[in-house]
Amino acid sequence: MSAAPDRSQTSSHRSPQGDGTPAGIRLSVVSHQQVPLANRFLADLQGLSSVTELVFTHNLPEPGLRLPDHFPSRELTNAQPLGFAGNHNQAFEGCEQTFYCVANPDIRLIGDPFPGLLACMRDPNVGVVAPLVLSPAGRPEDNARHFPTPWNLGRKLLGQDDGRYHFQPTERSDPQDVEWVAGMFLLFRAAAFRDVGGFDAKFHLYYEDVDICARLWKSGWKVVCDPGVTVIHEAQRASRHNPRYMRWHAASMARYFVKHLGRLQRPDQTGGSSPGR
Repeated sequence: MSAAPDRSQTSSHRSPQGDGTPAGIRLSVVSHQQVPLANRFLADLQGLSSVTELVFTHNLPEPGLRLPDHFPSRELTNAQPLGFAGNHNQAFEGCEQTFYCVANPDIRLIGDPFPGLLACMRDPNVGVVAPLVLSPAGRPEDNARHFPTPWNLGRKLLGQDDGRYHFQPTERSDPQDVEWVAGMFLLFRAAAFRDVGGFDAKFHLYYEDVDICARLWKSGWKVVCDPGVTVIHEAQRASRHNPRYMRWHAASMARYFVKHLGRLQRPDQTGGSSPGR
């Protein structure tokens, strides 16, 4: 791969769950010169017992990272920048853990999200689960959505978005099958991630999360959002009006629609008619 020689910091402490067995979560975080943000997120991990390994990737080099000291960590620096998919596929290589978590460096933890998310994984058909993502003001973000179509995206561009594109959490906090979940915080079953070949690295940026959820459903794995588990997204979206990022977004959108002709069956939110294994 394009990573520079591994600069690893390891600890002999393997974090047990309450039953004394390793939780088996490899956590991947990728920084694009976002070390100050990442340090706040990594500080939130201190004292959590579920993560057993961290792979931290510098897509662009930057000093000052403070790695947690209570589980093994590996720090990678890319020789050339990779996209979201390429970075997280690289971090997954050699994964021996049962679960693989992908998290943005601008995530903040309210508490420990992993026990609740791992509880969803008791269903062996669940391939990926996401918490409900909140803004810093505590408002739900749209991290769980229906699959995009040219029709609903056209309505959104015309200012006619009526919310039907977005998953609407109900007052109950039960985990619910959804069509796709955004990539800022995802917990994969490693077997499911491996089964679908990981992220499609041909999506340099944008739509790689939609694509992998579509492929999980097509392969018989469930995609779940648990509104009873929440994290905060300190959204860093200054790039949304950058012409280069807009071109990447348009290219990824076109690739998605070419790749996934026809809309997938919408999962039954009651769990009754979702595509299953």
